[in-house]
Amino acid sequence: MLLRAFRIAYDGTDYYGYQRQPDVPTVEDTIFDALRALGVLESDADKPDGYAAAGRTDAGVSALAQTIALEAPGWLTPRALNAELPADVRAWASADAPDGFHATHHASRRTYTYHLYAPSDVPADSEIALIDDEHFLTACEALSGTHDVANLTPDDHNTERTLALTATRDGDYLVVTASAGGFTRELVRRLVSLACEIGSGESSFAKLDRVFEPEPLPGPEGIAPAPPEPLVLTDVAYPDLTFETDDDAAESARAVFDRRRIERRTGARVAGQVADGIR
Repeated sequence: MLLRAFRIAYDGTDYYGYQRQPDVPTVEDTIFDALRALGVLESDADKPDGYAAAGRTDAGVSALAQTIALEAPGWLTPRALNAELPADVRAWASADAPDGFHATHHASRRTYTYHLYAPSDVPADSEIALIDDEHFLTACEALSGTHDVANLTPDDHNTERTLALTATRDGDYLVVTASAGGFTRELVRRLVSLACEIGSGESSFAKLDRVFEPEPLPGPEGIAPAPPEPLVLTDVAYPDLTFETDDDAAESARAVFDRRRIERRTGARVAGQVADGIR
């Protein structure tokens, strides 16, 4: 058995997050089920030897580069793993890992991308807030750096983080990129919510300073997380690993997500026709 790391992509829409939970489908459950079907994990074992994952994405959050490591036989390639995984969870690359490697603790940086729908032309009667790009970008700059993010997470300890937050305009979307060594729960989604408050004029720039003060924000000033579905775990960096793409597995993954892209575009057109036709 060798210690191996695998890159995993998944559509989180139908899952209650990455980490196992009782009685609800999770991405981790599907991976363990696949390993049992392949004989890599004993039926009565809790988890594989040497197992760890890079992060615990929330319900509805997707991933391009979730990373797991476990002791695995040499024949366990991404392609072999995909043979027992559901279509919306795909392994696509792997790497040999050194002794003692831990997929959680040895990640040097994690990067998330949030696709914020923020059209620059919003009708006056729209429920969608008009975002001022310049103000939004200023908020991202202010939120970058080393801060205690206790007011931006339900976690109550170990809440200091060094963040890099940027945003670029792509048509009707602001594409927000957040990088850090690690993230507390809901942090990226609350950072996006706060930047939206500033960008829309709902809150003043003074709130950017107030949120990092040690006193908790009073209830009405609390920052709720943005919806999870637009969030993707896009990269996890490991200085000591060199991942090799499994061409067959990667092609399978691209085909799956290309089909999903077409299905959702088609669904959006149908919903649009219904919405436009209601008078």
